[in-house]
Amino acid sequence: MNYLDFLLFPVYVALFYFLFSARRKNYTDPILRHYHKQGFWIKIVAVIGFTFFNTMLSVGDSFMLFFTEGTNICHMIMKDASQVKWLYLPSAEFDQSLLKNPNNMGYLKGENNYMVVRITALLSFISFQKYLILNLFFSMLSFSGVWRLYRFFYEQYPHLHKQLAIAILYLPTFVFWSSGILKDPICTGALGWITYALYEAFYKKKDIIKNVVIIFIAGYLLYVIKVYILISYVPFFMLFLVLKNVNLIKSRVLRVTFVLGLIFLAMAMFGTVMQQLAGTLGAYGGNDVTKNISIYQKAYAEQEDVGSSFSLGVEYDGSVSSLLKIAPAAIIATLYRPFIWESKKISTLLSSIESMVIMFFTLSVFYKAGPKNFIRPILKDPAVMYCILFALLFALFVGATTANFGTLVRYKIPCMPFYIIAIFLIQDWASKNKKSPAVGGAL
Repeated sequence: MNYLDFLLFPVYVALFYFLFSARRKNYTDPILRHYHKQGFWIKIVAVIGFTFFNTMLSVGDSFMLFFTEGTNICHMIMKDASQVKWLYLPSAEFDQSLLKNPNNMGYLKGENNYMVVRITALLSFISFQKYLILNLFFSMLSFSGVWRLYRFFYEQYPHLHKQLAIAILYLPTFVFWSSGILKDPICTGALGWITYALYEAFYKKKDIIKNVVIIFIAGYLLYVIKVYILISYVPFFMLFLVLKNVNLIKSRVLRVTFVLGLIFLAMAMFGTVMQQLAGTLGAYGGNDVTKNISIYQKAYAEQEDVGSSFSLGVEYDGSVSSLLKIAPAAIIATLYRPFIWESKKISTLLSSIESMVIMFFTLSVFYKAGPKNFIRPILKDPAVMYCILFALLFALFVGATTANFGTLVRYKIPCMPFYIIAIFLIQDWASKNKKSPAVGGAL
């Protein structure tokens, strides 16, 4: 970075501000206008923090890999137009001798890494190849989708606008790790877009063609960059859409019959998700998901950076029964760790504080609601059901395959807003149920 980054930054911020302001004028709801503006400025501040962190405190993939090689491809194209082929050819065909940093040898062979480099290269043409400006672009890409996610939940629960803002727009680690050149901003943005587009197309039946195009683009990005997000999220969101449509059936008998059939369908769907997740992990090792988890754990344990490694405290031998035993520890690790005393780096301190707050919040809601009122909304409210199922399944596989806090704090962010939303919804449901015991639900 140099002084030009800081000179250009206010200019690009102003451009994005006017772009989003024009969009914001279409909102008649003052609440949406308020949170859209707040969310934008929070992301701007996060870009500055992310840039400082990745250039001064902990130089990692964002700067050394994605930025370095993305701008390198941009420079090659500017010198020789025939080099534009590197923007559309498969990653396996990229000439490794063209790498700017020899230490990145092999990293671009994977299509997931190479896709981020492609996007960085494309954006470099309109950002003067400046790291701070590119971080801003990635942050705004994420915000565009995250805002769609907020709007989706706001439509369902407008009275919980503050709680939804906390879970989606204000969540520190979610905001921070989606504010720079990484896979996470692309994935969080795509997740928000695909959620809103699926809801608009298959529930509200609006703008079918436009939303199908959005679903295809967002789904493709998730498939290439982090396919496990796609295959663990979409089935449960589709379950939510089906349950929402069940409420449109006026006959209680037909509604109950439909739901009973849906339970069996959901069980079959869950099995398919598990097989797909096994296949995904199999791409990095063998074909057995349990064996691959064991391989991942051993690999992390052998890393030099043992200071940030951790143990689940459960012996894992690669069997399915052992996977079931490790599930509680893996889920707890994803949702609530690192604990304060386990944070030995600045990069994990923010996450540990956040995790502690989330853990105490969960325990508080459980204590005040009681076991019955904590479980009932999960079974009765389609949104709570889909949020908690996605969060727990995602947390299981992230926690089971990650034994390094530095990696964990980044890998877990896609599921955290959904988990927090689920807890807020349970809190709201329990509060209403105490006032009026006859609260209804999905059935």
